[in-house]
Amino acid sequence: MADQKFEQWALVELFGHQRIAGRVSELTIGGQSLVRVDIPECEATDDEPALQAFTKAFGNGAIYAITFLDEAAARMYVRQLRIQPISTWELKRALRDLPAGAPQLELSDENPPY
Repeated sequence: MADQKFEQWALVELFGHQRIAGRVSELTIGGQSLVRVDIPECEATDDEPALQAFTKAFGNGAIYAITFLDEAAARMYVRQLRIQPISTWELKRALRDLPAGAPQLELSDENPPY
C-alpha cells in the first residue's frame, strides 16, 4: 500500500499564545519532520488591506494543539487572525541593518506596502 500524503485544513495553536490557520501538511527537511502550514491569501476589506499567501513550517515542539477544520472555517480564521509572513518591525530592522552600499528601500508608516 502506498503512503498517503497528509493534508488537512486546520487551526494550529503554537506556544507563546500564537495561532495560525491554513492547509496543514507534513514536510521533511534534513531528516527532520516539520508541520507545514500554507496560509491562503486574504482579500482586502473596507477596514483591512489584502494579505498575500505564504507558507510557514514549525517543529513539533512549537505546537500546542491542532484543530482540524473544514476549508470555510479555516479561511474564516485566516481573515480573523491576519497573520503576516514577516512583521513590519522586523522588515524595517532588516533594511536598516543592510551593509553600506546595498540598495536601500524606504518604508513609510503612512503607506505600508502590505
